[in-house]
Amino acid sequence: MWKGAISFGLVTIPVKLYAATESRDIRFNLLHEPCRTPIQYRKFCPNCEREVESAEIVKGYEFERGRYVTLTEEDFESIPLAAKKSIEIVGFVRLAEIDPVYYDRTYYLEPAEGGAKAYALLRHAMELTGRVAIARVVIRSRESLAALRVFQGGVIALETMHFPDEVRSVAGLTGIVTPELRPQEIEMATGLIESLATAFQPEQFANQYRDALMELIQAKVAGTPPEVAAPAPDQGRVVDLMEALRASIQAAEGRRGAVPGAPSPAGAPARSEPGAAPPPGGPAGETIPGVPGRVAPASTVPVPGASGPARQGPAEPAPGSARWHASIAPPPGVPSAPAGPSGQPVPAAPQADEAIPGGP
Repeated sequence: MWKGAISFGLVTIPVKLYAATESRDIRFNLLHEPCRTPIQYRKFCPNCEREVESAEIVKGYEFERGRYVTLTEEDFESIPLAAKKSIEIVGFVRLAEIDPVYYDRTYYLEPAEGGAKAYALLRHAMELTGRVAIARVVIRSRESLAALRVFQGGVIALETMHFPDEVRSVAGLTGIVTPELRPQEIEMATGLIESLATAFQPEQFANQYRDALMELIQAKVAGTPPEVAAPAPDQGRVVDLMEALRASIQAAEGRRGAVPGAPSPAGAPARSEPGAAPPPGGPAGETIPGVPGRVAPASTVPVPGASGPARQGPAEPAPGSARWHASIAPPPGVPSAPAGPSGQPVPAAPQADEAIPGGP
C-alpha cells in the first residue's frame, strides 16, 4: 500500500508498508423499511440544485463562516516535507518510555529490493540495544510520529503515534480524588489482583458480542426464532466495599478451580490446605475466607458450621506457666527434647533429608 525508505543516518533502507490490523465489525446497510431497498446517498449541491460529479468536487478549508479557500492535489504535492516518501528516524528510546495513549495504528515493514541486509542490520541493532526508533512519516497526506520496533518473526513493526497536542489533557477531569484507604481494603484489593494475575495470551479472547450478533443474524436468515439470552446479572450498587472484594476473590478462585489441574495464575500465592501451618514468617491465626495468604488475628476463631459472629478463642498461655509446659509436652511414648539453661526446649538438629526453614 505504501513504498518508501527508512532513513537511518546516511543509510537508506527501501521498504514496503502493510496494514497490520483489520476491522472485523459486522457491517449493515440502511434500508427503506416498507420495501427493504438500500438507501442511496447522492452528492447534491443545494445551491445549483443538482447532483454533481466527482470531477467537480474539490477540498475546501472554511477560514470564516461560509467562506472557503480550496486546495488541489497539486497544492498538497507542493508541500516541502523531508519525510514525504521516507521514514526519517530521529532518535532511539526505550519502549517503556512511550505511554500507550500515543499509539494510533500498527503497520508491518518489509524490505524492498536491495534492502534486506540493511533491514536486518537495523533490526539486530535494535535488539542488541533494547531500544525502539522514533521517526517521522507521511501516510495519505498526514504526517505522524512513529515508533519502529522489532516484532515477531523478524518483522519490524511501525506504530503511528499522535503528536502531543493531539492528546487531550486530564486537567478537565474533576472526579479524581484521593480518599483515605484502609489497610484491609488495600490488602483485599491486592489479593483480588493476585488471584486474577496470569500471562497474557490473546488467543484466549474473542469478540463475544460479535459472535452473538452473528448467531442472531444466522437465526433470522434460517427463519428460526433466536434463543432468548438470559438477562445480565444486576451488578447493583456497591454498599460494602470489603464484602464486594471478598466475593470477587471467591468468584475468581471458583472459576480457576473449576478447571482440573489448572495452574495458579502467575504471581498468585498458592492456596493452603486445611489445617496446614501458616507460611514461615507469617502471623499466626485463621485464614481470611477468600483472601489467599492473608490471616486474621488469632483472638478471633471462626467455628465451621456455626451461625452468628465468631467466638473469642482462648488466650495463649504465658511462656513458663504450667499451661505453657503442658501445651509443648510431647505425646506419650515420644521422648522429650532436652531443656536449655532457661528452661526452654532445645530444638533437635534436622535430619540429613529434612529441609531447614529459610535455608536453600
